[in-house]
Amino acid sequence: MPHFIVEYSGNLHDRLEFQPLFKQLHEYVVSTGAFPLGGVRSRAIRCNDFRVADGREDFAFLNLNLKIGHGRDMDLKKTVAENVFKILCDWMQPITDKSYCQISFEMTELDPVLKFNKNNIHSLFTSQ
Repeated sequence: MPHFIVEYSGNLHDRLEFQPLFKQLHEYVVSTGAFPLGGVRSRAIRCNDFRVADGREDFAFLNLNLKIGHGRDMDLKKTVAENVFKILCDWMQPITDKSYCQISFEMTELDPVLKFNKNNIHSLFTSQ
């Protein structure tokens, strides 16, 4: 953890370059000291079937969900959420300056009893 999951309307596909966004998000969350590099992952999911507002073809959306593990205090979560949303909005500014787009963000804290994972990548970064 954390996991960044972007869902976006298919009409944005040719206008977005996700790797710079993912790099900035990864670097930011790791810089807080609260998230281990070996657990950070990002992915983007293109939604070809969508409708925004009244259905105009040039309307678009992008939603970012940040899933984090349980146990971080509310002040940290609030700060991280605000900064992640700023990074996202700054990255989307070339789109929102020229077209209509709904941008949303949500941080989800996963229940420790109901979340399971196995990650052998952590060991690559613990000796650094």
